[in-house]
Amino acid sequence: MSSSAFFKFSPPMRLQPLACAVAWMVGAVGTAHAQSQPVSTPPAAVLPDVTVSASGLQQTSSDMTMPVSVLEGDALVQQRQSNLGETLDGEPGIHSSHFGAGASRPIIRGMDGPRVRLLSDGAPIHDASTISPDHAVVADPLLATQIEVLRGPAALIHGGGAIGGVVNVLDGKVPTAVPAKGYEGSAELRASSATHERAGAFSLTGGAGNIAIHLEGSQGQADDYRVGRGWSSGRKVEGSFNDTDSASLGVSWVGERGYLGLAYSRQNAYYGLPGHNHSDEGCHVHGLHLHCGSHGAALEHDDEHDHDHGEEHGVPVVDLRSERVDVRGELRNPLPGFSALRLRAGKTDYRHHEVEEGTIATTFRNQAHDARVELQHLPIAGWRGLLGMQVSQRRFEAEGEEAYIQPTDTRTQGVFLLEEYRWDRWRFEAALRHERQTVLAAGSGLDASHHGTSVALGAVWKLVPGYQLTASWSHAKRLPTAEELYARGLHMATRTYELGNASLRTETAQNIDLGLRKTAGDTTFDVSIFHNRVKNYIYGRTVDELDGLQLLQYSQQDATLTGLEGRLHQRLHRHWGVTLFGDVVRARLEGGNLLPRIPAARLGARLEGQWQAWQGHAEWVQVARQTRVAAFESPTPGYGMLHLGLSYHARTSSGQPWQVYLRARNLNDRLAYAHTSFIKEAAPLAGRNVTVGVRMDF
Repeated sequence: MSSSAFFKFSPPMRLQPLACAVAWMVGAVGTAHAQSQPVSTPPAAVLPDVTVSASGLQQTSSDMTMPVSVLEGDALVQQRQSNLGETLDGEPGIHSSHFGAGASRPIIRGMDGPRVRLLSDGAPIHDASTISPDHAVVADPLLATQIEVLRGPAALIHGGGAIGGVVNVLDGKVPTAVPAKGYEGSAELRASSATHERAGAFSLTGGAGNIAIHLEGSQGQADDYRVGRGWSSGRKVEGSFNDTDSASLGVSWVGERGYLGLAYSRQNAYYGLPGHNHSDEGCHVHGLHLHCGSHGAALEHDDEHDHDHGEEHGVPVVDLRSERVDVRGELRNPLPGFSALRLRAGKTDYRHHEVEEGTIATTFRNQAHDARVELQHLPIAGWRGLLGMQVSQRRFEAEGEEAYIQPTDTRTQGVFLLEEYRWDRWRFEAALRHERQTVLAAGSGLDASHHGTSVALGAVWKLVPGYQLTASWSHAKRLPTAEELYARGLHMATRTYELGNASLRTETAQNIDLGLRKTAGDTTFDVSIFHNRVKNYIYGRTVDELDGLQLLQYSQQDATLTGLEGRLHQRLHRHWGVTLFGDVVRARLEGGNLLPRIPAARLGARLEGQWQAWQGHAEWVQVARQTRVAAFESPTPGYGMLHLGLSYHARTSSGQPWQVYLRARNLNDRLAYAHTSFIKEAAPLAGRNVTVGVRMDF
């Protein structure tokens, strides 16, 4: 299947909305250049304090009882990549699962998959990314207005299973207000060297009276990316191309006390799967042992398939389509004693084909719907908070060569409560959530029911002006997923044979987090240490290995994860500053064994400068060698990378802000491997890559 065959529209029609927006933007920038008025903002003497939407009570980042990372504005423009995992990679405590350029999930404090809850403006994202790292996350960073990463009591209201954290991607697909001048929007265009990427996005909101309409879209096309010098397989990762496009149309009724809106979104993706290996075809299990080929003839099977996958079979690709309808609303002062009523509901129709040699080999489908209602109450004896309920149903099925998970129907119900109390220089927070889940395996008739109650407590003490101490404790329950319960079969993308375990029990995590922040002055910092003890930790235990193919059996064992993460900024001059940042996590099973794919320790330094309308930075990131490996896992060498960034900000004569930016990553062209990746040897990290972009808001 060719890339053009994937899209239902011809290229001219598919590009038309984006091309019109980009053409308008480029023309406007060209006209405005001679009349532009530089924008100069002196370096801030305080840490940025932004509202965290996913906190439930609209808390600011300085009020949070746990570390929170918020990307917005120019920082988001500079940092975002083609997928969510790579966009967040580099924030303290956050890494990427890295599966080529098309698929990547964030890893938080060494945890990934279902332990990291992904949200779209507070509503769960339904795709197939929790099932396997080669499945893309259906969230487009190019269209995000803000990305939040949080943990602690506030994260509990989004699911007890989010013991790693919550990532909330904010967007404008459902407008919440009518623009004062009748319209507003943005347009952006960028290109990159290592992948020959061409990408762009636009957003437009308009309306009159009580009606607001929002239209947005993006498109990106990238070839196989180049890696650093010295890789034995050459300079490019075969099958690492990535073509995506997204579009959304939303309409809202906006009144004095709130809004109610509806949006339809569609995302298409067509990307390669590096490292796919046909030598594993026909492999099966005998008990807890792998066997490949006919009985007694495993070597003959290997000889038959001893050829280059790319030359004779072509690179497998994922042909993905996701459609979603969102309903969002908020009503202020809905009832006596209550300040706000919020609604989030959605229906998702997701499917992706895994295509080999032009033929669909496997199809994954995920049909889901969810609804969430929050009711925020006015203070009662000094306590302010919200209560709510959430329900979801997910019908997942796979068919074809790699249908290693039988069709399942997962139904989840949850109720939650979040409260805060302020006294003098203290802020206390408490959260409670109860969940019940039923998973029915349609193929076998088996079903599994689990339930759990989670609780969290936290406090912030502003001990003196500019200094804060934070502490939190949580006791969280995570319910097993359908994949962990019922998986059985070969997964060639990760070179694993997976065995589910229908006897898995509820996972219980107890986490303690202590932090210290300095938020004002020439020196600011935010550092935290955490200790997470998980009873009945669920993981894929490798019980056998044959020629690189691993047999994973989902098992349970107590585990401990301990780590440190932080960031320190020192203002050197009104135009200069330096930032140090880093993180480390240690993960161990009871008995001394180590967990697989735990990220290595990382330390970085950034020199930042600003003069009039110019901003720039130079950053060095050093990642340590990872020698603390699990059974059947190989060590990963460390590496150091140099990144640079430069941007120019101005306004047109009519006051419209625009910017031109340049960023260079891995400028030293270092060959590097991500220890968190299943395919680290087949898909190293990208080599030297220079991105140039232009953006305008209007």
